[in-house]
Amino acid sequence: MNSSANGASEEKIGRPSESELTFAELDLPAHLVQAVSALGFTSPSPIQARAIPVLLSGRDLIGVAQTGTGKTAAFGLPLLANINPNDRATQALVLAPTRELALQVAGALETFASEMPNVRVTALYGGAPYMPQEKALSRGSQVVVGTPGRVIDHLKRGNLRLEDLCYLVLDEADEMLRMGFAEDVDEILSFSPSQKQVALFSATMPPAIQRVAAEHMTDPESIAVARQSTTVESVTQEYAVVPFRHKIGALSRVLATSDTDAAIVFVRTRAAAEEVGAALVERGIVAATISGDVAQKDRERIVARLRDGSLDVLVATDVAARGLDVERIGLVVNFDVPGEPEAYVHRIGRTGRAGRTGRALTFLTPHERGKLRAIERTTRQKLVEVEIPSPADVSRMKTRNLLRSIPARIEKGRLGMYRELVSDLLADGADPTELAAALCAIAVGDNGPQPRDAEEEFTGASLRGDDRGGRGNVLPSSKGFTTYKVSVGHSHGAKPPAIVGAITGEAGLHGKDIGKIDIFGNFSLVEIQGELSPAAIEKISKARIGGRMLRIAKDTGPKPRTEPKKDFSRRRKNDRY
Repeated sequence: MNSSANGASEEKIGRPSESELTFAELDLPAHLVQAVSALGFTSPSPIQARAIPVLLSGRDLIGVAQTGTGKTAAFGLPLLANINPNDRATQALVLAPTRELALQVAGALETFASEMPNVRVTALYGGAPYMPQEKALSRGSQVVVGTPGRVIDHLKRGNLRLEDLCYLVLDEADEMLRMGFAEDVDEILSFSPSQKQVALFSATMPPAIQRVAAEHMTDPESIAVARQSTTVESVTQEYAVVPFRHKIGALSRVLATSDTDAAIVFVRTRAAAEEVGAALVERGIVAATISGDVAQKDRERIVARLRDGSLDVLVATDVAARGLDVERIGLVVNFDVPGEPEAYVHRIGRTGRAGRTGRALTFLTPHERGKLRAIERTTRQKLVEVEIPSPADVSRMKTRNLLRSIPARIEKGRLGMYRELVSDLLADGADPTELAAALCAIAVGDNGPQPRDAEEEFTGASLRGDDRGGRGNVLPSSKGFTTYKVSVGHSHGAKPPAIVGAITGEAGLHGKDIGKIDIFGNFSLVEIQGELSPAAIEKISKARIGGRMLRIAKDTGPKPRTEPKKDFSRRRKNDRY
């Protein structure tokens, strides 16, 4: 992804096709062929070879293609071929779901138009001042690339006029609709002439996209390239079943034992991104967070750090990472399972791009196996279950890296003092191997056997328990809190806000008195500051959620089993994010 609309897109413009067709054979104007050739490309990719002739003929087009297949050039080159450079009116509009993608597309179009000095391309996106965009539009811009919200703002302000629009592109249309832009797209189209050429590109074709095509397109030609499974063949896809409370610990160990240069960690919400990012930084991992709340210039600075190697881990929401292509990214971790299988494909597409290989690891809580099956149906690939690295694995990886650095350190010299001190220990009878082992342990932060906190107790062996930490007894409460069990869970429609409201309303408590809430199938565990009085317990127990009384009591852990242990793994669900 380029941080400026003036840079070339990193999406591949073309790859040799089986027929070795050239751009010069696609009837493109000579100046566009020259611009593409200057970028080092002569043969179009499959989507370009099929889409460009259709769009040059003037027909509407529906293109099903993933990011990274070259679709920007597929619609961008015909778009520029139809532009009148001497007319300053806006003749082409490209709508994109995110500012990152809008900037990327605008940068690519400017590069393609390098031999068209009178053609201006303007990017319109939120999170940036209006004034520079207003000035660019007032000077005249034949091509506008923007996000739906900011485009509507400029239309309503009168800065952008579409009376002369003859070419409209909906890029990543499925993502736009998933993000709730359907009404915005309809409103934008109401500002445009009824007679115009429309190109719609989407990774998938759900009913909502088919409806848009039926309403706004005229006899479109449909083409599809690179089925979803082929876009992720270069990515090793794995999953691990991780109870919610152990996710941070598991993530830190995965990152600590990964040999990739950089990683992206995907979460569902902005709040989760901030919490996970902060937790990683506390553990000494060089991480940063991007979400819809991060200002554009800060996002560009973070991406630049990811590119130059000063940042190793990026925690991001789906929207924030759209269009991001950084070569260093070799690992994608789905900290939260995406809500839709299509979003999974987009996430893991941040690695293994353009011939590179990558790894994608998805964390599943025990109740989320149904989502795993949906992902496998969508990608037509089986995900391999793996074990989360143990603390010992982390120490082993750190020690190996330490030992690999020894020859270079010896070569640098100035070891006399250390050699002398070690010699003294050896003279006193210290065992050389024991001494070296102890020095390695100290160097990697292993201080020997000690009580591990609940989070670090997680290993693969605990995955098949009842998801109460794999302990078989009472889960430890946070300091100053007592864990209570209430008899409402997911099967009763219980949600954290309802539980908090019922407890605080009946017991005269405040929200700050409520700690962690873990919601299970038929009950929930709630941390409460201090201990409740008998009177408060009686009042809370009479409160109702979903028509069911709470019946609150101190948590005493799972009941002793007198029969073979059943699998309760599907009951667990945690709504803390």
